[in-house]
Amino acid sequence: MAWSQLEPTPAHLTYLVLTSFLIVYALFSVLIRNRLHLSEPPLATIWGIIIGPRGLNVLTPYKWGFSDDIVQEFTRIVVGVQCFAVGLELPEHYFKGKWKDIAILLGPVMTVGWVVCAAFIGIMFDTDIATALIISACLTPTDPVLAASVLANSQFSTRVPKRIRDLLSAESGCNDGVSFPFLYVGLSILTRSTVAGAVQKWFFITILYQCVLGTLIGLVIGYVGNRIYTFSNRREMIGRASYLAFYFLLAIFSVGLASTLGVDDFLVAFFAGLGFSHGGNTPTEDTRLPVIIDLMLNSTMFAFFGAMIPWDSFNHVDSITPGRLIAVLVLILLFRRIPAVYSMYKMDFLPHVYTATEALFCGHFGPMGVGALFLAMEARAQLETDTSIPLPSPPDGLPTERQRAIVLVWPIICFVVLGSTLVHGLSTLAISVSGHFQRNKGERAPLIGAEREGLHGMVRDSEDEDGDPIERDREEEEENLRQQLHSSS
Repeated sequence: MAWSQLEPTPAHLTYLVLTSFLIVYALFSVLIRNRLHLSEPPLATIWGIIIGPRGLNVLTPYKWGFSDDIVQEFTRIVVGVQCFAVGLELPEHYFKGKWKDIAILLGPVMTVGWVVCAAFIGIMFDTDIATALIISACLTPTDPVLAASVLANSQFSTRVPKRIRDLLSAESGCNDGVSFPFLYVGLSILTRSTVAGAVQKWFFITILYQCVLGTLIGLVIGYVGNRIYTFSNRREMIGRASYLAFYFLLAIFSVGLASTLGVDDFLVAFFAGLGFSHGGNTPTEDTRLPVIIDLMLNSTMFAFFGAMIPWDSFNHVDSITPGRLIAVLVLILLFRRIPAVYSMYKMDFLPHVYTATEALFCGHFGPMGVGALFLAMEARAQLETDTSIPLPSPPDGLPTERQRAIVLVWPIICFVVLGSTLVHGLSTLAISVSGHFQRNKGERAPLIGAEREGLHGMVRDSEDEDGDPIERDREEEEENLRQQLHSSS
């Protein structure tokens, strides 16, 4: 009988349902991104929920061997490749003129967000300080995957000044790696018996070896890759079809070398991309690397995330309840970044953020996503085995504090990532719709897809021949903006 030939195995069904989503999205991507103002991550996550165990029960990753170590490696590759792409796409010598803004976002803003999230988590879930710091560190970085989905490859992104897009992209590429020192503060408290031992491991291993050495290794990889590519390209030894493969493989190589050496994967990948782009060596417009990464890797990751969400753990596991999860999500979205970024702007510590609207935009667009999932797995692994390899289930015999941290970290991180994916992923739609109705009736563009002017309250920069924004005095810009608003009213 023909029925005997059917083989609806979990893997085969996964190929079917995942590619169905990707094919539909690819066919209608312009409509979805540029007219409906929607990005891949929230749609892929919703699709994963629909076809996952809580929905149609077609995609069941854990039942067919998608264990925690595979989740960790999948997220490592996705974030590493995205960090490489961010470094590759930034303007040449970007950090030379923007170092102050980046330093503020990676220093005071991240530190404040880390402490604020830890306070909310400690109070809401009645945890000790170390556990709260560990969970908070996972939520500290801006996710490059979600940030790229909002700030690139869409009509909405063209309405945001390029200097703001580049600033947020550079931050998202760096801070997944910079978050490791924050994570290892809490881990050192739980896993080391003496203060001296904890401080020694944190400074020499985390700061000097993982971060500083990782940065240097990344720059060397990028520079060597640049020289090899230039040699081959000038002699016409590499075809156009090989461009994409070369970039993608160099990103994977960076992550592989970093993880083998035990240094910071994401800093290595980001600075490898940055080093490779030296000399303007970034013909990615032809290869469309970011678009392909978004469609293939990132969408697949979020679909799997939707199917892996631990719904049962959201209800009365330890101190976790739905009400507490919702409350901590709202508090984190409101207070993790917005007050800190706005305060830095008011104190004139962000010279390339010209207006209050731009400061609020930068504060809001700090999504938590795949990077947080990776850090959660890293935290679990360190707590379980003192290595970077997580166990299938928490071992017995661990101290109570470590055991409780292992139980709490994954469900809390998953819920916040789910909320951030939906809120930040749908923000472009909300901003576009609200901006439409804020205009006078006769001045409105059609609601679906025709809005092309810059976002209200942001300063649009003219660009020089190299595509870099021409720097202008903030007070003059704000005065011009006030005059424009006055004349329009």
